[in-house]
Amino acid sequence: KLFFFLMIRRPPRSTQSRSSAASDVYKRQKQKIEHTMSDKIQKEFSADVLKYIGVALLSGLSSSILVSSVLKKKYQEELKSIQNATSKSEAVKYAERIQEEIKQFRINDKIDVSAIKGNSLLDELKFLDSPTCDILKVPHLIHTAQVGSFPEIISPLLGDSGYRSVFGGEGFLPEDSFIYRNSFVISPADFSQWKTIEKAKKYLRAGPRKNIFFNPSEVKVCIATCGGLCPGLNVVLREIVMSCYYNYGIRTIYGIKFGYKGFYEYSWEELSPQKVKNIHHLGGTILGSSRGGFNLEKIMKNILEKGINQIYVLGGDGTHRGIATIFQEVMKRGLKISIIGIPKTIDNDIPVIDKSFGFETAVEEAQRAILSAYVEAQAAEYGVGLVKLMGRNAGFIAMFASLASRDVNVCLIPEFEFDIYGEQGLLEYVYQRLLHKRRCVVVVAEGAADAVRDYKFQSQGTDASGNVKAADIGRFFKDEIVDYCKKKGMDCTLKYIDPTYMIRTIPANSIDKLTCSQLAQNAVHAAMAGFTGCTIGLVNNKSCFIPLSELCNPEYLNKVPSNSRAWQRLLASTGQPSFINNEVQYAEEVEKKLPSLAKKQSSLENIEKKA
Repeated sequence: KLFFFLMIRRPPRSTQSRSSAASDVYKRQKQKIEHTMSDKIQKEFSADVLKYIGVALLSGLSSSILVSSVLKKKYQEELKSIQNATSKSEAVKYAERIQEEIKQFRINDKIDVSAIKGNSLLDELKFLDSPTCDILKVPHLIHTAQVGSFPEIISPLLGDSGYRSVFGGEGFLPEDSFIYRNSFVISPADFSQWKTIEKAKKYLRAGPRKNIFFNPSEVKVCIATCGGLCPGLNVVLREIVMSCYYNYGIRTIYGIKFGYKGFYEYSWEELSPQKVKNIHHLGGTILGSSRGGFNLEKIMKNILEKGINQIYVLGGDGTHRGIATIFQEVMKRGLKISIIGIPKTIDNDIPVIDKSFGFETAVEEAQRAILSAYVEAQAAEYGVGLVKLMGRNAGFIAMFASLASRDVNVCLIPEFEFDIYGEQGLLEYVYQRLLHKRRCVVVVAEGAADAVRDYKFQSQGTDASGNVKAADIGRFFKDEIVDYCKKKGMDCTLKYIDPTYMIRTIPANSIDKLTCSQLAQNAVHAAMAGFTGCTIGLVNNKSCFIPLSELCNPEYLNKVPSNSRAWQRLLASTGQPSFINNEVQYAEEVEKKLPSLAKKQSSLENIEKKA
């Protein structure tokens, strides 16, 4: 540190050419930069050095000197530009540019945090704002809102007994159970080489913070459920209420009825532990849900009238685009309101996260429908059991339910193209199997119509959320399979089962209940710590804060990849072919769309050289 101060406070060389006005600006600007840099580098890179001795001290001091010298060189270049400025306007222009660069490394110029010591939340925010931090940035109210001073509030979850680390319990946490600085979750889980680990994204670890941002006595909460139904909605709703009420002592909690439109069309329902005590045993959501109905002006008006400062919204990709819009408006107005999302999709097509709550329950229930289809197919002379499962853009439910049942002969999902007609088509395969095995169980995802190559389905329009409606491929196959067999002189018996609404309306199973509880509690921890504009999800089976930009990017969509191990296991289980006529020609067409192996190798070599 002594070396750093000697370097940073070295007087500049005199410059005869600059004007007195520019000189004055330079001196004032240099003092600001020196103050900013010394505070920033000392607090960011030397805060923990005094805690260690020996090698740790030497290592910490070395890194501090290295970083300070790099940053110092950058700002010395800018100072030199100011020195050489011949007019006051030029000097001011350079000075403003430096100030803009400094702001991105500072929490908030309006907040004096120099006197705050030992605040773990503030230390974490400083680290996340530092140029050396490679964890994905999560917005915080200290960045986005008009905050007068940084609050110094200890979490009510902190236990006061030294034995809590051993025994725990009583609803409180020992000090070593809170999230510590630089905690992150890495994605993806599978790595082929070290370079892929270096490029992997790091998400901020979710969990309780020892210091919190909101005073629990001043918090007012509202909760909304949007989009289609899904097992576990009531569990998440219950756990948010319970965590707010018992963990943090929040007493004002509202439920928003029927999605976004409930913010302005219906009266808000007050929620308490007594009202939500047993709802985790029920399917659906006690608040109701709907698609569409998003009106930013009306939503903001009612939020402000009620004095809400924490908003929790459960929904899919469309719902999260609405969350992002509200967040942008809140940030634009500088409001002290935290908005947190919890991803919900029964299809499991939301990117980044491992899986959505309710997915395990959906797969488990889908197996029962497949079992019924198998029994029906077994009992007939030439029996076909046809099951249509949910999966508009992704076939995860159909794939995993088929894998789990082990009774499926054909599984069709939107990710892999196939032909219906022709010698290698689906209909001929089903007929041949009936001829030799006398039974066939077919599972098809609702979005599989998009993967059909030799038939064009009519457009069904869009729903209230703007999602394209899928053609009813289940009913189409129901008629086509029977007609095809009849033309071949076979009288087959087909039983069609569509368990869509049975699957999504049942209560969550034990695994999903655990997931729901974990996500809901961490959503409350995030809001109480002042984080906003993010969603809570599982990445590598760990809860983390995911910026809305990651979830709302239309280029990202979770689908079954072609090299999926699960899909390869399914093909081994069913024994089904590709259902592609002229496979060689099709393979050549696919290869033309993909970059050649040589180009891939060249690209990798270039990346290595740059690295």
